[in-house]
Amino acid sequence: SYNVGRIGGGTSVNAIPFESWMEVDMRSESPESLARIEQAFIDAMTQGLAGENALRREGPPLEVELDRIGDRPSGELPTSTPVIQRTLAATAQFDVSTTLARSSTNSNIPISLGIPAITLGRGGVGGSGHAPGEWWINEDGYLAIQRALLVVVAEAGLAGIIP
Repeated sequence: SYNVGRIGGGTSVNAIPFESWMEVDMRSESPESLARIEQAFIDAMTQGLAGENALRREGPPLEVELDRIGDRPSGELPTSTPVIQRTLAATAQFDVSTTLARSSTNSNIPISLGIPAITLGRGGVGGSGHAPGEWWINEDGYLAIQRALLVVVAEAGLAGIIP
């Protein structure tokens, strides 16, 4: 998927802008799909530039500059991965439901390098994620801390040692 998160340019509502810009976020769990999304975007920008320059009546040709401002690689772990199984077992100790989901988090980097990683929920409830009205209430957040500690203990191989 992709999202045009910010756009801007110009100096006034009725002036031809000397510069226009946009920031685009691209995401996929598949590196191959992410590469295809990026190439489709580059192709669209190149075609749009050529089309606008073909219509140009005066002034220098328009230019497009593509700058990467972030690179969150993608990847995915099978549910049989030991860290996921241990996390599910640790979560079962708390009376909460478990949902395995893909998301864009700091875990993406180690996963893309072949290093198993997880991101745990922080407890609480929230809404309107990534929007100006985003909110969160720390409801039972201490349980999320306890669960994270239990996952660390299990990953360290200490689950049978600590009573």
